[in-house]
Amino acid sequence: MARYGRCRSTCSPTISLNEYDMKTILQIEDNRANRLLVERVLEPHNYRLLHAADGETGVALALDEKPDLILVDMGLPDVDGQTVVTLLKQIPDMESIPIVAITAWPPDKALEMARQYGCDGCITKPIDVKTFADQVAAYFYNDA
Repeated sequence: MARYGRCRSTCSPTISLNEYDMKTILQIEDNRANRLLVERVLEPHNYRLLHAADGETGVALALDEKPDLILVDMGLPDVDGQTVVTLLKQIPDMESIPIVAITAWPPDKALEMARQYGCDGCITKPIDVKTFADQVAAYFYNDA
């Protein structure tokens, strides 16, 4: 993960973010409260956030937008997260995009299932708002 030195309030930032530097995150989540919490936690971190409320829409949006990271709920209303992950990992343009399972399964089972499903990682619900942004950022630097 990127490391930044300490800076007093009078320092100017050494990294400037513009719309071309922003990482795009696609969240595939049917639960409105969970979606809003993730958005609230990630918005201050200059990500471009996309949302799909079901698996079919999520796959279509992923193909159209080519996000830098996909967060997928494993319990979607139309198709399960495993199917979404399997579909996306079979598409050559999508195979290098990290896909992270977001699930309420117990942590040990969640990790096992995420690996079996082909996910690049797993974050359990309820998310920890203090660490979630760092957990997400780690996938951009292969530290997850």
